[in-house]
Amino acid sequence: MTQHVTAAPAHTDSVPSREWWRDAVIYQVYPRSFADGDGDGMGDLPGIRARLPHLRDLGVDAVWLSPFYASPQADAGYDVADYRAVDPMFGTLTDADDLVREAHSLGLRVIVDLVPNHCSDQHEWFKQALREGPGSPLRDRFHFRPGKGDDGELPPNDWESIFGGPAWTRVEDGSWYLHLFAPEQPDFNWDHPAVKDEFRSILRFWLDLGIDGFRIDVAHGLVKAAGLPDIGHEEQVKLLGSQAVPYFDQDGVHEIYRDWRKILDEYTREDGTERIAVAEAWTPTVERSALYLRPDELHQAFNFEYLTTEWDAEALRAVIDRSLAAMNSVDAPATWVLSNHDVVRHSTRFADGDEARGLRRARAATLLMLALPGSAYIYQGEELGLPEVTDLPDEVRQDPAFFRSTGQDGTRDGCRVPLPWSGERAPFGFGPVEGGPSWLPQPASWRDLTVAAQTGDPTSTLEFYRSALAVRREHPALGAGRGVEWLDAPEGVLSFRRTCAGSVFVCTVNLTGSPVTLPTPGTLLLASADVTPGADETVVPADATVWWAA
Repeated sequence: MTQHVTAAPAHTDSVPSREWWRDAVIYQVYPRSFADGDGDGMGDLPGIRARLPHLRDLGVDAVWLSPFYASPQADAGYDVADYRAVDPMFGTLTDADDLVREAHSLGLRVIVDLVPNHCSDQHEWFKQALREGPGSPLRDRFHFRPGKGDDGELPPNDWESIFGGPAWTRVEDGSWYLHLFAPEQPDFNWDHPAVKDEFRSILRFWLDLGIDGFRIDVAHGLVKAAGLPDIGHEEQVKLLGSQAVPYFDQDGVHEIYRDWRKILDEYTREDGTERIAVAEAWTPTVERSALYLRPDELHQAFNFEYLTTEWDAEALRAVIDRSLAAMNSVDAPATWVLSNHDVVRHSTRFADGDEARGLRRARAATLLMLALPGSAYIYQGEELGLPEVTDLPDEVRQDPAFFRSTGQDGTRDGCRVPLPWSGERAPFGFGPVEGGPSWLPQPASWRDLTVAAQTGDPTSTLEFYRSALAVRREHPALGAGRGVEWLDAPEGVLSFRRTCAGSVFVCTVNLTGSPVTLPTPGTLLLASADVTPGADETVVPADATVWWAA
């Protein structure tokens, strides 16, 4: 095979343990849907703690917890009323402390969500700002503005909410406040020093509790375009789906993250292990995302360009090259992710109407993701091969976008259905009571997808994930790195090599709809489908990925 080198030389050095984040596999837990400890139908922190051995056995390095703060739950906890308290539906602050300690005892690090762009309209600052009326100093901590029109009856500008409709809501005294998401989520004014001081304190509060890092929600949104100018309806409609609208990704956010990095560095553990911050930054390009990861800013950023790439060899190769080149420019690790709590599960996205094909492609996509240099994210349930639940009745849906006339399609509930752990009927061990409640209903077919049903079955998706993560951890050429060597391959096939300390690894991905015969590059390590290696040639099935020790 002819070698084609792209991006940078493959990984050749081991990663110091203090920089664990450079090759970490991080598992996202959506608390209300992971495990219910008290039987009320809602997942909680004690439930998560009890199920941590599953994550240890799976082989991940860290757990990322979506919000569990005190909240009215207008947007599933992303509307925070108190950043230093646990919502009673999830437990107590003691439960959070116990969870962190238990995770650490199992060798798992803990990352918690931080929501700094907006709070809840039940946050004390906002409630006091409303009570005190126009002229209240508290209003300066948000974006209150007079309206346009003869009587101020029109919003201050034409900005639209990510969830649909105007990004402004009028209060009784006639003023308007900005909310780039739901009306119950007023945006903070990050030009105000009190906001900056408050979040410095919040960072320290959770770092003192022992957490290992933060995932920063809407990291690109904190600083608004100067003067809050009109944008134009057509431009917003075109860009809202990607959140890459002009009022986001302002250069002023970088000063905030340089300040936060100093705090994180102060909390480096005695053994040199670093505390980290991960940006949810929807930017126009991966190059813009890289700006958040300069050496004095954040550590990682989600690779949404990769997440949204179709099952296509040419498109995937292009985004892999762009991602590695952009991250190498700032000496940051690339990250790879296929699903999360806001998107349709990738087993369904890749299905094209055929569930079996979707699962084949999902498994193949997972092996490709785990073979790439850098860090990978797994969304809860993908290790079970869970499909999107597309037939939820309207009366059970809770996604706020579902109840608005425009904006996001409101189907995020389909990827948030509680996990199946065991048993023959719902809620499949999600809670302690057989046949008990769950906040969203599970399909009856999930009885075959429970953790208990798949454990020990060598053909199951769960055992496939466990094997893949074990090989990734053990093989010297996998994990952190700066690039891959692309190898010649037929159209519709990706093949690349990685090397480290004399160990050679090859990944081959057949994205075509038919089997492809390829030269056998070495010893079979793992495959996403049944493969029988030949001495000289091997038939790689359609929609399959194969790992080789070359």
